Amino acid sequence: MNRLALAITCLLFIFTESLSAKQPNVLLLLVDDLKPSFGAYGESWVHSPNLDRLAAAGTRFDSAYCNQAVCAPSRNNLLAGSRSTSTGVYSLGYHIRRAIPDVVTLPQHFKNHGYHSAGIGKVFHIGHGNINDKLSWSVPFQPDKVIDYVLDESTGGELTREEAYFSNQKLGQIKSLPRGAAWEKADVNDEAYADGRIAVEGIKRLQAYHNSGSPFFLALGFTKPHLPFCAPTKYWDLYDRSKLPTATYTQPPEDAPKYAGKTLGELNQYKPVPQEGPLSEDMTRTLIHGYYASLSYMDAQIGRVLDELQRLQLQDDTIIVLWGDHGYHLGDHGTWTKHTNYEQANRIPLVIVAPGTTRAGTSNQSPVETVDIYPTLCELAGLPLNEAPQPIDGESLVPILNGTADAVSDHAYHCFPKGGKMGRAIRTKRYRMVEWKPMRSSAPTEYELYDYKTDPLEKTNLAAKKPKILENMKKILAQHPPAMKPRR
Repeated sequence: MNRLALAITCLLFIFTESLSAKQPNVLLLLVDDLKPSFGAYGESWVHSPNLDRLAAAGTRFDSAYCNQAVCAPSRNNLLAGSRSTSTGVYSLGYHIRRAIPDVVTLPQHFKNHGYHSAGIGKVFHIGHGNINDKLSWSVPFQPDKVIDYVLDESTGGELTREEAYFSNQKLGQIKSLPRGAAWEKADVNDEAYADGRIAVEGIKRLQAYHNSGSPFFLALGFTKPHLPFCAPTKYWDLYDRSKLPTATYTQPPEDAPKYAGKTLGELNQYKPVPQEGPLSEDMTRTLIHGYYASLSYMDAQIGRVLDELQRLQLQDDTIIVLWGDHGYHLGDHGTWTKHTNYEQANRIPLVIVAPGTTRAGTSNQSPVETVDIYPTLCELAGLPLNEAPQPIDGESLVPILNGTADAVSDHAYHCFPKGGKMGRAIRTKRYRMVEWKPMRSSAPTEYELYDYKTDPLEKTNLAAKKPKILENMKKILAQHPPAMKPRR
């Protein structure tokens, strides 16, 4: 064979191989209010066999952080790849396309490159016009309920179950939502609540993709363990409430600004939670019981989806990402739910299974962020990043996934505006610093500093006691641009 013929043969072989190479599918599992408190993260008493087997199949990130500990902005951070401080979107009711009209969301980017893109459940924030971003999906988005009761007594007689659902869709502020019971235990099947229905629909979509052979980007947004803590009785029965661990430190951090924390906000919109704390021992245990019963219910639904993925023999061609939108306070610091810059609200579970790239059963302790997922999935799928007009603030985690690097950054960055101040935070392996800068006054900037080696429960703000470390953390924060003002 002469050189020309050999060259042509090689080119034809490369071209044929490129045509036959299958684009990897993406299964994005988003979970509302899921903290890294289950078996794979060392809490062996939590019943989470499906989350655990998923973590065993890929890489678990032990120091992953959201970019803002509240539902809608955190989901914008994931789906746009941009931090809240880059977009100016910090609230529930401000649609990301109002801030960046030509934003290319993660599912939209995959759709633009030949993928069938679909979303079910809670992907963008439910309500406020965010629920169905039409440019992101190949077919209409399919929502489900977040506030979801099956017992009439759970609504307290003030609204029907359907009224609770529609109110949840329409109203924009947490305190304006009419709520029912904070928890519900009912002897019903899994599909009686939203996550069971989301799993069933997800399975149907996987079956359709298997039959069509189309590459897919499928986002399943599971709603539990978000309030209210509603789950079938059998998941409540997995736990002995008397043995459930409760918070060991329930006071605000010493020397911390009062506005930096919170108490019962959001939780006290449900009955019979009082408007002011502290909560009784009985109610504390019931709420913690409800959180983990809801977590185990959600775990079972994810298991159904994973079982079907395997039955259809799609697992070797599918990248799976498990992501919690933020952490959750369960009474530590006297705080419940999220909306702070503290560890329990900002540390999240993140697991990535990428066939051919990740190594099963591995973990990583370096700080990573929600915004890292957008560039990671693009690199794994071979998609360009330069087509997005919005800032892509994250770094690809592929070097960690394939074992060529231990870290992509030495810190994570997150924020939360509170009390008329912008709280920007830097979290390194050992420390967190929060800068509280007034947004509308010339009042002095305040700081928090915590040392997680000596004070993992954040008992004492060390900003005044460790000035050298504080200055070093300020230098890290200075690497980031100033926060954009909140859009209104």
